[in-house]
Amino acid sequence: MYAIIKTGGKQHKVTEGDVLSVEKLMGDKGDEVVFNEVLMVSNDKDVKIGKPFVEGAKVVGKIISQKKGPKLIVYHMIRRKGFHKKTGHRQNLTNMKITKISM
Repeated sequence: MYAIIKTGGKQHKVTEGDVLSVEKLMGDKGDEVVFNEVLMVSNDKDVKIGKPFVEGAKVVGKIISQKKGPKLIVYHMIRRKGFHKKTGHRQNLTNMKITKISM
């Protein structure tokens, strides 16, 4: 059984037991998070596709940790003018484990 959920403006395909990193969610280590924005749910026999979300479907996950993603370097330069600027960015992420998918 798997589901496609929407969180942080992105879509993720998840199954029970998966560990994934999503954009930062409020909560501490060990807290449960319920995703109600389920776009599609599929088991061995049946596929339900939402318009836009599947009614009554939810995905439950448990927060493992709050962390930061890899550093991204942003470099701007204007040629022949002597201008250059270098900055970086690290996105806050939530590492979580999917515990239950229900239709």
